[in-house]
Amino acid sequence: QLRLVESGGGLVQPGGSLRLSCAASGFSLDTYAIGWFRQAPGKEREGISCIASSDGRRIYADSVKGRFTISRDNTENTGYLTMNNVNPEDTGVYYCAVGTCLLVEDMYDYWGQGIQVTVSS
Repeated sequence: QLRLVESGGGLVQPGGSLRLSCAASGFSLDTYAIGWFRQAPGKEREGISCIASSDGRRIYADSVKGRFTISRDNTENTGYLTMNNVNPEDTGVYYCAVGTCLLVEDMYDYWGQGIQVTVSS
């Protein structure tokens, strides 16, 4: 019954904003760090942000620093990635995952299915 489900993706214009959600079920999200990864067409999957389970420590990749904000609401058992000032290079499939807060795939135990974000005018 353990699930992570991303939502909030879709088409957004350059310079615009959107918020991705990562809803967890079957377990308590508060015991895990939440990570966000993305995979652009023709490129390898990239870790872009994570938030630790307890101290709230956050890590951002240089590609999104200053534009994206990671957050969590443990009461709702949901993590979020707020994307501001998006550009076409942000296009890709976005994945949430839970594990340890490092921008390395092997640090995460469970993954969502992914959701498409397309930045285009």
